[in-house]
Amino acid sequence: MTNAIDIAVASDDWSRLSEIREMPDIDFKRLRNYRLERIREQMRNRDIDLAILINPLSLRYAVDFREFGLFQSRIPIFYLYLPVEGPVIMHNGLPDMDGSEVLIDEFRPAHDINIFNAGPELTKRCRLFADDAADFLASLGAKRARVAIEQVTPAVVQAMMQKGMEVLDAISLVEEARYVKSTDELACMRWSIAVAEHAMAKMRDVLAPGMTENQLWGLLNYANLANNGDWHDTRMLASGERTNPWLQEATDKVIEAGELVAFDTDMIGPFGYMADVSRTYYCEPGTPTAAQRDLYRRAYDEIQHNIDILRPGMTLQEFAEKAFRQPPGHRRYSCVSHAVGMSDEYPKVPFIDQWEVKGTDCRLEPGMVMCIESYIGKDSGGEGVKLEEQVLLLENGNEVMTSFPYEDKLLN
Repeated sequence: MTNAIDIAVASDDWSRLSEIREMPDIDFKRLRNYRLERIREQMRNRDIDLAILINPLSLRYAVDFREFGLFQSRIPIFYLYLPVEGPVIMHNGLPDMDGSEVLIDEFRPAHDINIFNAGPELTKRCRLFADDAADFLASLGAKRARVAIEQVTPAVVQAMMQKGMEVLDAISLVEEARYVKSTDELACMRWSIAVAEHAMAKMRDVLAPGMTENQLWGLLNYANLANNGDWHDTRMLASGERTNPWLQEATDKVIEAGELVAFDTDMIGPFGYMADVSRTYYCEPGTPTAAQRDLYRRAYDEIQHNIDILRPGMTLQEFAEKAFRQPPGHRRYSCVSHAVGMSDEYPKVPFIDQWEVKGTDCRLEPGMVMCIESYIGKDSGGEGVKLEEQVLLLENGNEVMTSFPYEDKLLN
């Protein structure tokens, strides 16, 4: 049976946003230099001679290297030598057409540091990797041999320590570098959000009884790829009573009239930046029930309250203490808020009653982007509502970067 989704894909005259809206002016040289310097600043602060980056998001952030992102997250075949001073060396791969070669001084072969390529020879090849890293440090004249590395098998760390290197964790180093976004990063993020909301509008237009959750979710994936985006961290879309509890991914369940349809984009979009926005639709025809409207209003009020109190200079604990509290008897989201950039990022703000177990503190800074989250559904079951906005911290307040409209039928 042909439905509106089939038509939207087969007769695509809508998906490429750049054909109907001007793209932002982004200085990519300035963008890349800013990000690379942010990492090196963290390295200097920690007296680190060499960072070996493997996480696909770290490679994108450091040198705009984009190849095989999801594959690399499981089977590392690329790694980057990033010294605090000296040449930047990418192991494996070829110069990227998107411009990563601008910051990479040399491409070299890689040693196999994954079981897929090395098999039973993994330990031996990890020793070769460590030998190579030691030689590179020697060529730099490094005396301390303090090396930060991320996401590797323990055999790599053991081999590096046996060569006399002090091995540190590069994950927190890169995360802290990513905290504060530049003007160009924010322009990238705005475009990614615009693409997500463009797809969300199409999803809203075609939503009708009889289509499956997977079919509806597929439109968001399709638009992301059509605009040169990357992937989605989840397939977070559910309808009807599958909206409660939250965190159920899309299935072949058929959407029915009168049901709520909730989703979270979790979209790694154009330029590698995340659009993390949630909405809950009402599948027409019909009129929302009082229970559906009540849940929607409570989620909306939570979002608005927490945006209103969000300010730079607050500690995470202060934010948690002032955050909106839903009534007893309801399920809620896993946190009040979290940072976002090329993916979900630290800092993450737990609910105040979870602070002793989950809380870690820092101060919010201008240039951070925070996702304000809300989910509400009754403990006893029924449907649930998910909403989320992406908010930029300014010197004297904040700016809501997401702008997709709420559901009038559910809010009023």
